[in-house]
Amino acid sequence: MHHISAPELKAWLDDATLVPPQLLDVRESWEFALCQIAGSIHIPMGNIPGDQARLDPDATYVVICHHGVRSYQVAGFLERQGFEKMINLDGGVAAWAAQVDPAMATY
Repeated sequence: MHHISAPELKAWLDDATLVPPQLLDVRESWEFALCQIAGSIHIPMGNIPGDQARLDPDATYVVICHHGVRSYQVAGFLERQGFEKMINLDGGVAAWAAQVDPAMATY
């Protein structure tokens, strides 16, 4: 599994010459409703085993949660299921808000 910082993800998303990753937010629905990175797919962590068929095993995913712990666990789980391009957002949306988007709501 790879890791990416919030500023590195922002640079990747802003670079029109690169294929953007799929953003997979695994937080609970109430967390996702408070704040999210634009374009994120929302599947709560507990739903991943039953909903992984919604995901393309050939796509590159950056997995997102609040601080990076749940996303790390989900990315590892998906890797064990055969997903090869999993990246964990270090620090989660908290790092995104602090380092990229200070206007983002925090909790």
